[in-house]
Amino acid sequence: MRRFFIEEIKERGNTCIISGAEAKHITRVLRMGRRDRFILMDGKGARFQAVIDSAGRQEVLVTLEKPLPAPPHSPVDITLCQSLLKSRPMDFVIQKTSELGVDHIFPFSSERTVTRLDDNRSANRVRHWREIARSATKQSDRVTPAEIVPLSSLMNLTGQWKKKDALKVILWEEEDSKDLKGLLRASSPAKHFIGIVGPEGGFSREEVEIVNEAGFISVSMGRRILRAETAAITMVAIVQYEWGDLSLNEK
Repeated sequence: MRRFFIEEIKERGNTCIISGAEAKHITRVLRMGRRDRFILMDGKGARFQAVIDSAGRQEVLVTLEKPLPAPPHSPVDITLCQSLLKSRPMDFVIQKTSELGVDHIFPFSSERTVTRLDDNRSANRVRHWREIARSATKQSDRVTPAEIVPLSSLMNLTGQWKKKDALKVILWEEEDSKDLKGLLRASSPAKHFIGIVGPEGGFSREEVEIVNEAGFISVSMGRRILRAETAAITMVAIVQYEWGDLSLNEK
C-alpha cells in the first residue's frame, strides 16, 4: 500500500485534508481517485489507513479508516555528523542514511571541506535535505523523518557531544589499529551512537586530535578507500547490523 507524508494529521471527525505537494503527487502523478486506499503518516509518528473521498487539483479529502501501529524503533539511536559534501553526494547521504534509520544528521564544515555556503544557501540546503528525509520516511516505512539540523562547524559539534553518554567515533583513513567492526563487537551495545565522517579530502591530524580529546575514538573502515558518501552509508549500515534493527528479530 502506498504511503504519503504530511507534517501533521489534523482530524476533522474522521476526515483529513491533504494539500500541497502530496496532494499533487496523489492526483496528478499517480492519478489516484475516489476509493483508493493508502497509508497516511505525519511528522509526529501518527499513521492511518486512509481512503480517498474526493480529489481536487489542490486538495484531497480522505477518510481515516483506522489507526495503524508504528514499526518498532531501532534499539540504537544513531547520529551522523557529516562534513558538507558537493550537492549530489550530500543528497545521496541524506537519502540513504535516512532509509537506514539514522535519527539525527548534523552537517558541518571542516578544514578540507570543498563546498562553502553562505547563510541563505545553507538555509535552502537544509530545507532541501529535510524534504529528502521526508521522502525517505515514506520509502523505508520509518516512524518519523531523520532530524536535519542547521550547518555547524566541527569544533562546535565536538564540543556539544563532549559529555554525551554514547559510543562516539570518527572515521579516519590513517587509523591503523582500530576498526569499526571490531570496536562494535568488543563493546556492549550502547543506546546512542555518534559517528563523524569527513569531507572528500578527509581530516587533518590536528582536527582528529581535537575530536579525540572530546571522547571520540578514531576508527578505520578497513583497507578499502571509500568515498565520503560511501563511508557514511556503510558506517550507519554496520551499526544497524551489529546493534540495530537490520534483522527480523526484535532485540
